[in-house]
Amino acid sequence: MDGVVPSVMASSGLLPAGTLLESLIHLTNEVTSGERIPFVQTKNISTIMRRIKLLFALFEEVQETDKPLPPSSILCLTELFSVIRRVKILIESCREGSQLWNLVRTEFISNQFYAVVKEIGGALDILPLSLLNLTADTREQVELLHKQAKRVQLFVNPSEIQRRDELLHLMAVNSEKNRKNKGFIDFRGIKDILSSIGLKSPLDYEEEISKLEAEAEKQAGTGGLIVLSNIHNLISLISLSKTTNFSEDEHLKTQEDLKKRKMPMNNIRQDQSFSQSMVFNVPDEYRCPISLDLMKDPVIVASGHTYDRNSIAQWINSGHHTCPKSGQRLIHMALIPNYALKSLIHQWCQENNIPMVESTSASEMEGSTSKRRSCENAIDHISATKAAVDAVKMTAEFLVGKLATGAPDIQRQAAYELRLLAKTGMDNRRIIAEAGAIPFLVTLLDATDHRIQENAVTALLNLSIHENNKILIMAAGAIENIINVLQSGKTMEAKENAAAAIFSLSIIDDYKIVIGAHPRAIPALVGLLGEGTTSGKRDAATALLNLAVYNVNRTMAVHSGAVPLLINLLTDDRAGITDDALAVLALLLGCTHGLEEIRKSRVLVPLLIDLLRFGSPKGKENSITLLLGLCKDGGEEVARRLLMNPRSIPSLQSLAADGSLKAQRKADALLRLLNRFCSQSQNPVG
Repeated sequence: MDGVVPSVMASSGLLPAGTLLESLIHLTNEVTSGERIPFVQTKNISTIMRRIKLLFALFEEVQETDKPLPPSSILCLTELFSVIRRVKILIESCREGSQLWNLVRTEFISNQFYAVVKEIGGALDILPLSLLNLTADTREQVELLHKQAKRVQLFVNPSEIQRRDELLHLMAVNSEKNRKNKGFIDFRGIKDILSSIGLKSPLDYEEEISKLEAEAEKQAGTGGLIVLSNIHNLISLISLSKTTNFSEDEHLKTQEDLKKRKMPMNNIRQDQSFSQSMVFNVPDEYRCPISLDLMKDPVIVASGHTYDRNSIAQWINSGHHTCPKSGQRLIHMALIPNYALKSLIHQWCQENNIPMVESTSASEMEGSTSKRRSCENAIDHISATKAAVDAVKMTAEFLVGKLATGAPDIQRQAAYELRLLAKTGMDNRRIIAEAGAIPFLVTLLDATDHRIQENAVTALLNLSIHENNKILIMAAGAIENIINVLQSGKTMEAKENAAAAIFSLSIIDDYKIVIGAHPRAIPALVGLLGEGTTSGKRDAATALLNLAVYNVNRTMAVHSGAVPLLINLLTDDRAGITDDALAVLALLLGCTHGLEEIRKSRVLVPLLIDLLRFGSPKGKENSITLLLGLCKDGGEEVARRLLMNPRSIPSLQSLAADGSLKAQRKADALLRLLNRFCSQSQNPVG
């Protein structure tokens, strides 16, 4: 039942037996079966299983109805089938995949659970409960599930974060100890962490290694070099932990267990006894697959496999362009140092009194000895902070790989994860950009899938907060695509986030000119002033405020109809952008067309007088700026209306005495101008 979504109803609206509802019931049973819940993502899995169980009652009752179903309910059920299938795949990957790798990626996987719950809420949006013949109890449960799904919050288990950070910290600290020769890896601490995620026996360790190797194979070519390096470093760590943390008897028992399970021997790592009599038996993990000797300088090639630098360099230099172990063609010839494995080999040699001869490549011989030593020390010093940054790099490269090669649903999810990852932290935004995400996100702005477009433009908005990313986004030719989304985006959220992205990019002065010069940019922002939601109007106003610093952009805004919309926003309590609207109007006053357009308004002066009394300090300053500009150079009509309003002079006098310095100065200037106008009116020239 896990294959293609069954074809749905005939034109009559009836569901034939054995189609959609039967598939949903079968699939729901599979997801909520009593199979074990893994040690990682326990709460997210149990919570979503509980929510799917609530849907089971809905599917059973709908199946029992003998009435035709409304088309919207068929659409909802079809969408739920698709979402629940993804839930099943997600849970299975948590159960069957590497627990250690899942722990390292705990935020990424938590985001996937969050996304599918949100999609359940989106599907239930179109379920016509009032038209379905449901019991009150089932209806109440579905309504509760709908509310929960709509306001669900991302949940990342703090204990998993703590365990993950402890693991990275142990690796980092002990790498530093090893470098300074002050101590060895805390295998007891690592064993405690592994035990907390269900890895308690040598057999568990062996299975975990196999799962990590399978993950490395899956990621080869798409996951990125950093991802592969991290997986192989974990394999090295758990392999050495297995040989260190368990006795020889336990290893022998593991071999017997493996034989009972009839596991293929080529998938089993032959354990080496670390008793004194076998101390020079080098673990397979530390041998170069080419020379079979202990590796002195392990490096990772594009396929993800590790070799000794000299051996693989000779292989490549002799004209080979494939991985010796897998036969896979290498997409590049870069050799990435495997520092974690190198550190483990050093430690193993120290523990067993084996002299370690450093490998020296031609490139390493260049430069002074002191400079080389300085570089090596800098690389070997893996701090806890660097470990956390590496985790972000790993995630970012993985997601960018999915953006580049994935199907639309994979791209949608990857763009969503990048959107979340870029939401907080300048380091995250920098790392995502360095992973090459920006060009792919720009391309996805033209996607036909509204969620892909929405996620892509929001991810770019979040990335643009980093100053250097603004340059990268503009260099990728993003502005044309962003304006397309702003003008004709598939959702209002996409349009509004496009406006916010324009605001962010226009912080750089040069880009104010570039953006304003685009014939559709400012008209599209003005359009959003009229049709956007509260946040959309605010985004449009702040973007216009940035752009209107330049006179040519002011003229374009006026011609696009910004003035009447901005004046209307002064009285729109829901929009809540009075100060922004006033600031834009004050800038538009600086161009001839803007002054003319603003003077046409019959409602603006009374509004400004009220704002002199009740506005914010910034609002009062801009109100005085507008009134002063309107009264200058032929503004007698505005001056006359000010003098006729009994509230205007007291408000100006109050600001002249108690306002901000800018407000005091402008209030004094306006009072003098009004006084002069009053004198001229009483003593007209004959």
